Amino acid sequence: MLAAVVVLLALILLALIVLIVVLVRRQSPHEPSPQPRPAPADPFASVGETAGDPRALKAGDMVEYLGTRYFVRGSVRLREGGYTWSEHLLDADTTEGTKVWLSVEEDPDLEVIWWTEADVGDLRPGRPTLTFQGVEYRREEHGTAEYRTEGTTGLGDTGRVEYVDYAAPGGRYLSFERFGGGAWEAGTGERVPAGTLTIYPGS
Repeated sequence: MLAAVVVLLALILLALIVLIVVLVRRQSPHEPSPQPRPAPADPFASVGETAGDPRALKAGDMVEYLGTRYFVRGSVRLREGGYTWSEHLLDADTTEGTKVWLSVEEDPDLEVIWWTEADVGDLRPGRPTLTFQGVEYRREEHGTAEYRTEGTTGLGDTGRVEYVDYAAPGGRYLSFERFGGGAWEAGTGERVPAGTLTIYPGS
C-alpha cells in the first residue's frame, strides 16, 4: 500500500513538472518596445556647416572668420510680412574703423553674408544694374521692413528701413539701406563659405 502511494505521488510530481515546462515554453519572450523613428530631416540643410548656429547670434557673442575674431556688438531684427532676417554689427577694431556686419537669413536655405560699408560716391539704387569697382551687379530685391534693435547698432530701438539689394556672380552683393527716410547707406557683401565661420556664444 505504501509503495502505491509513493508511486502515485511521484506521478503527480512528474505531471506538475511537465505542466510547468509546457507553460514556460508557451510564454513568448518579452519584446522591447519599438523605438520611435527619427523625424525626417532636410538632407541639404546648412546647419552644421559652421561651428555654431548663426541664427542664434546675439550681442556679446564672438565670431571668428578667416582667422580674425570679432565681438557682436548689437543686432538688428528685421521683418517684412512673414519674412524675418537679422543683421549683426561686429567689433571693427581690426578693420580701421570700417563697419562690418553679418547678415543671417533663410530663403529657404541658410545664407550668411559678410558685409563691409562702402563709399559708393554718387551711385544710387534704382537702375536694374549697377557697376561698382568694376563689378556689375543686378537688382534682386527692393522693399521696406520693420526693425527692432538689441545692443549697440547706432539705430533707435525700432523703426523702418527701405532696402535695395543687388547681386553679382560668385556670391558678391551690393546693398543699399535707408533708415527712417534718411540718406542711403551702402555696403558690399560676400557669401560666407561653409566651414570658415566659428561662433563662440557669450556668457
